[in-house]
Amino acid sequence: MKTKVDFILSAAIVANATGGLLLGEFNNWDEKKGIPLKKKKEGSLKTSLDLEAEKSYQYRYLLDDGRWVNDDRVNQEIHIENCVVIVPAKTAKTDDLTKIEGVGKKIAELLIAEGITTFEALANSDAKKLRIILDAAGNRFKIYNPATWSKQAKLAANGKWDELKSLQKEFKIKK
Repeated sequence: MKTKVDFILSAAIVANATGGLLLGEFNNWDEKKGIPLKKKKEGSLKTSLDLEAEKSYQYRYLLDDGRWVNDDRVNQEIHIENCVVIVPAKTAKTDDLTKIEGVGKKIAELLIAEGITTFEALANSDAKKLRIILDAAGNRFKIYNPATWSKQAKLAANGKWDELKSLQKEFKIKK
């Protein structure tokens, strides 16, 4: 199954370039098969592709001024040689993992990228595995403690919302 993916490069990165190409694994990095980027009124460049769901693809932008640039929407804390887009499955169930105390939007994105998309999957993940995911994402995630996430996720997966709220209140009291 294919999913439409938007590729947008901000005006700040585009600068004086008037256009460019999207190149990556989906077109064998072949400039002849590059997907043209269209300049928008505000100066950004954009294109869309239908990509196979549940796959990841490396990509970069080649601007018409000769510069190779990365997507500026990715994490800036690490050096990136190529960008990666992970295309989610449209039919795959995804729970709102931010309902777990300690899991914010960025951490939820990390978990989803690792295939942990539901409360059940999080409930079945031990703290050691979760710590590895956080550590691999960079220093800013080292302060988070996933020790209770599995227990909370088990309650959420079973629809025990009142018990989950009570447990989360205990965490706030202990802080």
